[in-house]
Amino acid sequence: MTAVKPFYPPALIAAALSLCISCGGGPVSETKTDWSRDRARMVSQIRAYGVKNEQVLAAMNTVRRHVYIPEPYRHRHDAYGDHPCPIGHGQTISQPYIVAYMTEKIAPAKGEKILEIGTGSGYQAAVLAELGAAVYSIEIIPELAEHARTVLREEGYASVHVLSGDGYKGWPDHSPFDAIIVTCAPEEIPQALADQLREGGRMILPLGSAYQRLVIARKKGGKIRIEDDLPVRFVPMVREEEGSGSGKRKK
Repeated sequence: MTAVKPFYPPALIAAALSLCISCGGGPVSETKTDWSRDRARMVSQIRAYGVKNEQVLAAMNTVRRHVYIPEPYRHRHDAYGDHPCPIGHGQTISQPYIVAYMTEKIAPAKGEKILEIGTGSGYQAAVLAELGAAVYSIEIIPELAEHARTVLREEGYASVHVLSGDGYKGWPDHSPFDAIIVTCAPEEIPQALADQLREGGRMILPLGSAYQRLVIARKKGGKIRIEDDLPVRFVPMVREEEGSGSGKRKK
């Protein structure tokens, strides 16, 4: 669910670069056990970039990002730096800022049912669950889906359900959803996702190929109305091959 390269608000690019350099992005000690200061530093940085929702910031400060990074990759980079980190299978865990930004925009409320397309490490799903949402998350790479299930269960997020499958199909058995968050870029909104969004619901996703924009979609009168938000660069959304139970895509 990660942008191809880290995304920062344009007005804060210089500050972002300075903060990243000062915080460091290299390997950390393999004996590190207390990450609370790292999370606090991450949240301070996200706040400086303009995320204001205190509940979202509190969730980001609570969810232990480092545990969603598989052990072989956990100590190769700063787990709480504002950049993606590898999680295997050529994939990455999302940049913290974009997780917080998209979460703030979708404004999940306690008790809402949210569909996530692109589980990846499980980190975004954990943030949504921390905010009290019931999360139904789909991941096309079976190994990552299993990793996310294991970590989410160990971290106590029983309200997250992970399916290994094609995100283009959504999860009709549990629809309609109050909100949908998509963390890879289709050319246009998949019809199945539009159909599975409840009346009055909202969706956030990147759209496009060479040029992408983050959009917020709302369903009103059975129709999807789109509001452009930011220019972004996400990996493309891909589908399972015909007759295949797995696929390849980045998150």
